[in-house]
Amino acid sequence: MSFKSLVRELREMKEGIGNISRRRIMGKLNHRRSKSHIAPEGSSSTVSSSWTCSALVQQGRWANLPPELLLDIIQRVESSETTWPARRDVVACASVCRSWREITKEVVKTPEQSGWLTFPISLKQPGPRDSPIQCFIKRERATSTFRLYLGLTPALAGDMSKLLLAARKIRRATSTEFVISLAADDFSRTSSSYIGKLRSNFLGTKFTIYDSQPPCDPVIQTNCRSRRRIHSKQVSPRVPAANYNVATISYELNVLRTRGPRRMQCTMHSIPISSVQEGGVAPTPTEFTNGLEEQCFSSPLSVSNAKKPLVELSSSNLTDSMDLVQCTRDPLILKNKAPRWHEQLQCWCLNFKGRVTVASVKNFQLVAAAEPCQNVSAAEQEKVILQFGKIGKDIFTMDYRYPLSAFQAFSICLSSFDTKPACE
Repeated sequence: MSFKSLVRELREMKEGIGNISRRRIMGKLNHRRSKSHIAPEGSSSTVSSSWTCSALVQQGRWANLPPELLLDIIQRVESSETTWPARRDVVACASVCRSWREITKEVVKTPEQSGWLTFPISLKQPGPRDSPIQCFIKRERATSTFRLYLGLTPALAGDMSKLLLAARKIRRATSTEFVISLAADDFSRTSSSYIGKLRSNFLGTKFTIYDSQPPCDPVIQTNCRSRRRIHSKQVSPRVPAANYNVATISYELNVLRTRGPRRMQCTMHSIPISSVQEGGVAPTPTEFTNGLEEQCFSSPLSVSNAKKPLVELSSSNLTDSMDLVQCTRDPLILKNKAPRWHEQLQCWCLNFKGRVTVASVKNFQLVAAAEPCQNVSAAEQEKVILQFGKIGKDIFTMDYRYPLSAFQAFSICLSSFDTKPACE
């Protein structure tokens, strides 16, 4: 049996197991009927019972495979399916049972190590160090929706493009918000697909990135608090997710109205500058956490803060006030890579290596900004960590690398879509 056939069989088995609970309920209803009711031979209840037993036996057969054989199977599937949509076979392996899931999590490496996006948590993990992950963004003006896809361009990816993230622009009286979701059309903060948001100030010169889960770095998290205010009359089966201020984006005011590209600076509160130093590592979450049930990390750097409540509930109104993620270490700061003026074209130019084809004020490249005392090599400061640019009507490319994650990179790029009359 080929590995593709094996994975296909496992997926079909998983879909069948999902129907067991519903059929059990139907069986209980039939059992509660009066004794005068006689089920005909070969009825649905009899078939359901026999099918359930065979399905459970089949699931147990796959769950009881020897660990060595199971490891070899998953390693072969993982190494052979490196692109989407074929890579969903790896996700199917993790959905079989607990033993399969644990081994799959061990086999599948983070984007920093492998350069591949596999599970949803991969969107919160740093990208690869060597080559960037190439994506593109589609803008839908009618619905104010922005969708991030994995791939070079829509023409090359076609209809099989892998959707990574989606965002919807919501205008407020004094600000603009971009609600970011894992789903293409679900932008509710009470949804399980909600992972964060981007909020601007009134002028559109300053933006704040909010993450739905706390930073995974214990040193940072012990100094992080999130406050959530909920209306006393609000009744919801799911409390809105908490928000943690993980980054700030500032655009420089263009007071003299001079021509030139926008100038921006990103302060990544959840990423220390040590991540781009020699031997440094960036915080890497391994799973999604519930903001209401987060656990305090015991850290010798801040024992008193561990006793403080991380989430405070108030019944004053629906607005939420979020405290800044305080990093005891210097945060990573990103800045624009300086463009050069092209005399013949009479415009500012950057080398996007063919990934950007249309001149736009939104185009930018970000590099690490470091002081001499921070011991960041010159080569590291020249590396483009994030680049964003236009390639067609409502089509933009986004390439990111370590130490940014797809969520952080997408949030930064979304800030370019807001109106900035004071910066142009």
